[in-house]
Amino acid sequence: MGYAVELLNINCLGKPLRLEGTPAGWQQLFWDNTLVAEKNASAEREGISALQFELAAQSSDGSTAMTRVCLETDLQWQPFLLKYRLLVDEQEALQGQRNTRDIERQIPAVPVVKTNKLSLLGLGALALKLLKSAKLVKVALAGASVAAYSWLFSFQFAIALIACLVFHEYGHIRAMKYFGLKTKGIYLIPFMGGLALSDEKINTRWQDVVISIMGPSFGLLLSIACLVIYWLTGSMLFAGLATFNALLNLFNLLPILPLDGGHILKSISFSMNSVLGLAACVAGAAFGVFISYTLGLALLGFLLLIGSVEIVFEWRGRHQSHLLPLDRYGQIFSALWYLITVGALISIIWYFASHGDDMLRMPLQILKS
Repeated sequence: MGYAVELLNINCLGKPLRLEGTPAGWQQLFWDNTLVAEKNASAEREGISALQFELAAQSSDGSTAMTRVCLETDLQWQPFLLKYRLLVDEQEALQGQRNTRDIERQIPAVPVVKTNKLSLLGLGALALKLLKSAKLVKVALAGASVAAYSWLFSFQFAIALIACLVFHEYGHIRAMKYFGLKTKGIYLIPFMGGLALSDEKINTRWQDVVISIMGPSFGLLLSIACLVIYWLTGSMLFAGLATFNALLNLFNLLPILPLDGGHILKSISFSMNSVLGLAACVAGAAFGVFISYTLGLALLGFLLLIGSVEIVFEWRGRHQSHLLPLDRYGQIFSALWYLITVGALISIIWYFASHGDDMLRMPLQILKS
């Protein structure tokens, strides 16, 4: 079945009873980590269903008694709501319900094993995980980043760039803490940006969206703050910070994995359960490409096109994820949040390109290249 959402984990006859399922309708019931009942994928992926099994127990007189266990569920995926009732020998033993909030806070009984594609970023993250216990590593990487960016630009600009990266990653950290995830802090990687690490796995696509977009959202707030200070003081330092920080966060919102934008758009598109939903996602991406080329943002349009094609190719495997999908409200809200953030960052870049010197026009020239 691949990865599945852990829908329920309760006590049954002194041992854990765990229900796993996918949006495609596939369900598996485990008692004490042993598969005892199963429901295959079907068009009836929601609604009322029952999984039952029998347990043999030795009685005091030496005879074998059979205990019948039945788990009745009423499942709704969007918005997620699971009502359940546990029957033991046709007598109700337990009942209750679970919603998205419960899924977000749970720790899966079976840890999710994620296979990452080989990449420099992935190798860097692996190296950091091996060394993350030493605080000295953070300091060493931060020092190396300052030295690297000072060599490329200047010491002052390097410090400002590091501050922008830390503020961006802090947005990810705040989102992780909001969902109750334990964080390992921020690691700066020379020439590659930064990473906000957590040992714990997420359980829903809403968590993936919020954690991913909070970095660029914090970056947007920093650019707006620098813009206001520039208006008040006329300092070109804050003008440069506003526009280059906007470019940095806009780059992170490109729909290419493992960038933040790739995670956001993948979560939105993979939560759609129909070809119509995918068509809407493709149409929106095509419109973004058209607008980019109309405004002369050739690089942005090209990368949007690449990211959209990647998402389309991976869409067929959306039901094999262990992450609870977004509901309709979550899909719309996430898309609007993403588009507003992208639009605001482009507006800041455009503003300084039309009001500043050649240096402030550079971010827009990069997008047009």
